[in-house]
Amino acid sequence: MAGEARTHPPRLIDRFHQWCEAVVARLPFGLASVVAPTFLGFCLINGFTFSVDLAILTGLHSGLGVAVPIAVTVAYACAFTLSYALNRTFNFQSHAPVGPQLAIYVVVVIVNYLAFILGVSTGLAALGVQYQLSRLAAAICEAVYMYSAMRWLVFRR
Repeated sequence: MAGEARTHPPRLIDRFHQWCEAVVARLPFGLASVVAPTFLGFCLINGFTFSVDLAILTGLHSGLGVAVPIAVTVAYACAFTLSYALNRTFNFQSHAPVGPQLAIYVVVVIVNYLAFILGVSTGLAALGVQYQLSRLAAAICEAVYMYSAMRWLVFRR
């Protein structure tokens, strides 16, 4: 009918953010006051993109015989492109201009790549640590750095 407001079902983006807020609100021991819903969203999105990273890394190195530094680089580039798009859209719901935001993200990613991805991954692999485990160790360091940078630099409000 004319004049009636139409209600639309919540978009997937809105449902994702609402779900993160609901989960964080139910955390025990007062953690809800410390853990941001965007941190949970980051963990979910980057857990997924990390699995994409490892799958590409494994396929390139074990499947195709590509050297570890090259395989790590290609896998990393694919995963972080996906991470940027998913975090911008679903987690931080940014509507800021992409250009300046992407420039900051590229600098953050370059620092992360040099310090954690190549530095830790390649260094541990050179010491004899299995390459996927060395990548996992690098990912732990990377997660803390990347969430902080994304929240307070790239997607700041």
